[in-house]
Amino acid sequence: MAGSTDSIRALERPTHAPLRVPQITAFFWIIKGLSTAMGEATSDYLVRLLHPVPAVLIGFVAFLAALLLQLSQHRYRPTTYWSAVVMVGVFGTMGADVMHVGLGVPYLASTVLCGVVLAAVFVLWYRVEGTLSIHSIDTRRKELFYWAAVIATFAFGTAAGDLLAVRLHLGYSLSILIFGVMILAPVIGFWLFRLNPIVAFWSAYVLTRPIGATVADWSIKSKIAGGLAWPEGPLCLALTLTIAAFVAYLEISRKDQQSGPAAPGAS
Repeated sequence: MAGSTDSIRALERPTHAPLRVPQITAFFWIIKGLSTAMGEATSDYLVRLLHPVPAVLIGFVAFLAALLLQLSQHRYRPTTYWSAVVMVGVFGTMGADVMHVGLGVPYLASTVLCGVVLAAVFVLWYRVEGTLSIHSIDTRRKELFYWAAVIATFAFGTAAGDLLAVRLHLGYSLSILIFGVMILAPVIGFWLFRLNPIVAFWSAYVLTRPIGATVADWSIKSKIAGGLAWPEGPLCLALTLTIAAFVAYLEISRKDQQSGPAAPGAS
């Protein structure tokens, strides 16, 4: 019992501990969008380049290593943080493909399931911590909730994107347009109608996944399937190098460093 109490206290660091996630700037949304497209394209490329089984295993090991490295940090560092986000995108896409192709789970069922999981993460996070604010993540426990939410948003976004583009036969171009219009709702709500900033942030965050993934699919799929038929390898390399350039800039400039934790409930 004493050991459990000590473990809980170890997670609850002082409220003014360094924050573990970045400030929300234009760089955040640019790299987030690029990472979703890169994750989709790289996953498809690796599965075709290698046998699906070793590709998924490699993806899982790389994802786990990146996440553990990020969790080992005591403050936000762009390289480790964005490496973890990128690997969530790569392995998350592989996991979604295994669910649909390998296990035969329908797109609608996976979308509903992932949506329920995401909602459960948010509810549990809020009940335990009292806020879902990205500006309050200064303990290991809060960061674990944060990454659980990130993984769930990627899973839900991937399933929703596939549902529209593939199962409902809307195609990639129309799906991009639909998700693009949808993401304007939290943006407009925040700027013009004082929508709660936490609700606006997470709504936009969820929607960046299907937009990025659908853009990647549209770029690499054959013209018969409604895509542009761009070569996967060069596209993956270009996206990776672009992300690396942005992250390197943030490492040097520190433009996305948060100054300190906000009060519970703050955006």
